[in-house]
Amino acid sequence: MPDLTATDLILTKVMNMGKLREYASPDGVGQVHVYRMGDGGPSAELHVAVQPDLPVARQGAGAVHHVAFRVPDVPTLHRWAQRLNDFHVPSSGEVERYYFRSLYFREPGGNLFEIATDTPGFAVDEPFETMGESLSLPPFLETRRDHIEAGLKPLD
Repeated sequence: MPDLTATDLILTKVMNMGKLREYASPDGVGQVHVYRMGDGGPSAELHVAVQPDLPVARQGAGAVHHVAFRVPDVPTLHRWAQRLNDFHVPSSGEVERYYFRSLYFREPGGNLFEIATDTPGFAVDEPFETMGESLSLPPFLETRRDHIEAGLKPLD
């Protein structure tokens, strides 16, 4: 990310994060800015590297597609959708993913952010005790089961 200014506004004003600290990038180029979410702590920090001389990232092997943030439930997601709208931040609107609902938006630095619900969760269609023993698919992908399974590699 070449400039933090507009991204900082999204993180602090729209997403209610607090700026916590900065440190030198581990590769020696640029600074990393740390933002706190909620009460903070290691699982509630966002580290944003600012490295102006890097080329614009492209999708592909080794690239990050999006950064996901979690919310507990659908009513909270509704409030986030409204908040983005209130700040005139374009978003995908709410997307049904069967195991969760989410919405997506790009922050000014070009990064794709997702806000997704914890519920209903991955135990919605199989018991926790046997989770992962077979391939579970959301209903909208069941018609493609044969094709999806054909592309899977067995786990040893």
